[in-house]
Amino acid sequence: MYTTSSAFLDALIEHGVSHVFANLGSDHPALVEAIAEARAAGRPIPRIVTCPNEMVGMSAAHGFWLASGVAQAVVVHVECGTQALAGAVHNAAKGRAPMLIFAGASPFTQHGELKGSRNEFIQWIQDVHDQRGLVRGYMRYDNEIRTGRNVKELVHRAFQFAGSDPKGPVYLIGAREVMEEEVAPTPDEAAAWRCIGPGALPPETVALIGEALLTARRPLVVTSFLGRNPAAVAPLVTLCERLGIGVLESVPNAMNFPHSHPLYLGNQWNQPQQNADLAAADMVLVIDSDVPWIPTVSAPGDAARIFHIDVDPLKEQMPLWRIGAEAVCRADAATALAQLDDWLAAQPLPAARIEERRAHYADRHAAREAVLRTREAVPAGTITPEYFVSRLRAAQSDDMLFVNEAISNYGVVFDHLRLDTPGAIATSGGGSLGWNGGAAIGVRLARPDATVVALTGDGSFLFTVPSSVHWMARRYDAPFVQIVFNNRGWKSPKLSTLAVHPDGYAAHADDLDTSFDPAPDYVGIAAASGGAWGRQLRDPAEIDDAIAEALRVVREERRCAVLDVWLDHH
Repeated sequence: MYTTSSAFLDALIEHGVSHVFANLGSDHPALVEAIAEARAAGRPIPRIVTCPNEMVGMSAAHGFWLASGVAQAVVVHVECGTQALAGAVHNAAKGRAPMLIFAGASPFTQHGELKGSRNEFIQWIQDVHDQRGLVRGYMRYDNEIRTGRNVKELVHRAFQFAGSDPKGPVYLIGAREVMEEEVAPTPDEAAAWRCIGPGALPPETVALIGEALLTARRPLVVTSFLGRNPAAVAPLVTLCERLGIGVLESVPNAMNFPHSHPLYLGNQWNQPQQNADLAAADMVLVIDSDVPWIPTVSAPGDAARIFHIDVDPLKEQMPLWRIGAEAVCRADAATALAQLDDWLAAQPLPAARIEERRAHYADRHAAREAVLRTREAVPAGTITPEYFVSRLRAAQSDDMLFVNEAISNYGVVFDHLRLDTPGAIATSGGGSLGWNGGAAIGVRLARPDATVVALTGDGSFLFTVPSSVHWMARRYDAPFVQIVFNNRGWKSPKLSTLAVHPDGYAAHADDLDTSFDPAPDYVGIAAASGGAWGRQLRDPAEIDDAIAEALRVVREERRCAVLDVWLDHH
């Protein structure tokens, strides 16, 4: 039979979904049957990727989108599977990652009235009052499939929401009886449900921002995730080179501006000091940033003019947000930057002022580079993260893509990889740990030609559910290198506590309950779960050989490689 489930699968194909990251349950007999029927009939369906853990599966869908720009689907089991998506829901929402999540729902009949009626005890226990409400606050759209006659329409509408700015996940549920319903096939109408096109700046705002950029003495761009769209990087470079504008990344989620460029001023995270370039700026253009600065620590001067361009300028999921901008615009970064460039091309440019800006920011860039080089010195004893990342940089090749969940070493990774290629690095964009393993699988499935390197703290390694991650990587031929920055505990909670209570009891305590001693065998976990190769590193002299071997194992043997890098104890 051609059922609601058959139509659901066809709708996914019509939207370009190539992978379904699935954790199946008792609510999915119709879907399992439709998959088997389609295979027997030779009808195309997405590749089904079995995910023993739901968060890993959703993280893989997230990574796939980051590497390909194409939203994928996730299938989970009623409200239990929905809740097991856990922090991956947060990460997709905060990282504005589009994907469709489908969860079954407990049957709504119990006497055999319809095919799929309740026949297992668990179906009474898993029937909850508001399953959609579990994730509604994180979704761009949620709905229930009540009949197969319009299932394609619901899928099309869901993807339209997911792919329109601000992008994000969407959620559909369907009970067993509905997914078993026999329906007539319908034509492909996905093209009639296109995502909303990129937004542009109003002409008067183009002129307002353009004039401010021309007249400022120290104009500065602050961005965090502009580079999620790699096509936006080149227009930003063009604008900054034309006018001599410095670029500061704040909590970067992507490669937003070439790090070797003389106008690049680095990145800021939770450093407890005022950023000098931000303080000196008299005009700040914030483009695609959720946290452009932390006002109690580092902010522009009171007299600075601030302008804000963003796919989500209202920060719709943030109850508290304000940066005091005099113009706030919902616009696509690449489109807005092209508009500014076109406007500036017709204006007389203050050549002397622009040249002075370029020289000033080039000096600032060079000073920062000198500091970074000193931090990369060969350590006399314990490996430093700066030195390790510098050696990873030395082994870089054009095919390498990086997934960064290094947590307390987030900034070290961005500082010392010094990337120049758009799309070369990504973070989750959220704050729930355990993303990097699944994301690395998704990136590799989307880009089978790439060498994927995941950088993780030891705490975030454990959060990834490494047994599921490394089993999936082997099962689906998606090997990657995983670097574990091992400081034997959670450093970030310690830093957070000391920032609030610098001289309190915790500052003088011997134990803050954040230690992982004795350290788990991270290499052994990956080897047991997925046949990974691995090596524990304590000696700086071993690093180059270990990185080379890890890359060889992934490329030639096509299995994961884990490097357990021991740093100073947290």
